[in-house]
Amino acid sequence: MVKHLRIAAVGAVLVVAAAAASTGAWTGGAEKTTYLTFNQRVALPGTELSPGTYIFEVATPDTSAAVVRVTSRDRSKVYLMAFTRIIDRPAGLPADHLVSFGEAPRGEAPPIRAWFPEGASQGHEFIYSR
Repeated sequence: MVKHLRIAAVGAVLVVAAAAASTGAWTGGAEKTTYLTFNQRVALPGTELSPGTYIFEVATPDTSAAVVRVTSRDRSKVYLMAFTRIIDRPAGLPADHLVSFGEAPRGEAPPIRAWFPEGASQGHEFIYSR
């Protein structure tokens, strides 16, 4: 009887440890989420963002780090969910620069060329159709 209780106790500890490990893996994607605030209009492939705060995140960090989702601050609206190209962070780019912009004609919203999650050595280059 004692042997069965000991086996059950070890099994319960293993189940709790496995649950904790899987929770840790899920929260590990948090470094792939960035809140960005823009004070002017900016563009992304197929859409334009008004001034405000948006969430940029890797949509499925456990399956594909190349899919980026951009949502409203409260996550009620998805503005973009698209494949990106993984690129290296340019040498010399300051750590507090989380996006790079492309050129735009006068009066048009500048396109966000790439997003670099905070602390990451690689970023996500957005793919624009020509």
